[in-house]
Amino acid sequence: MRTGRIVQFDEARGFGFITPDQGGEDVFVHVNLLGNDRWLLAPGVAVEFESTEGERGPKALAVRVLRSDTNQVNGGVVPSVAPAVSRPATSGNADDSDELCDVLQEQAFLGEITEVLLTSTPDLSAGQVVKLRREILNLARRHGWVEDD
Repeated sequence: MRTGRIVQFDEARGFGFITPDQGGEDVFVHVNLLGNDRWLLAPGVAVEFESTEGERGPKALAVRVLRSDTNQVNGGVVPSVAPAVSRPATSGNADDSDELCDVLQEQAFLGEITEVLLTSTPDLSAGQVVKLRREILNLARRHGWVEDD
């Protein structure tokens, strides 16, 4: 079994994509594979899965939500994340040295970025979402907006 995280899931259409932890191409997942876990899927949720090569690329054969990485909230789940920490902003301007900004753990930051990308531009491909997240995370690291997990 491999592990990964849901990067996109469209409840209306009944499918989504898993980004493997080991790297490689995103894996297509259909709602019929999930049984009762289908309502637990959201971007950032950790899963365990088996996959095969389909006509259009990798597709999941079996998927299981890793509940140890999630918290129950209002009947659904959200990924476990560390709380934000406030510290002085580091924009380089002397005038704003008293301002504070939220510094998130990298996984929490990626979860929020994924949600923004998917809700603001739902027609992005999973590959585009992954590339954008990577570039935005690099920007956040350079500015000190995130901390290592």
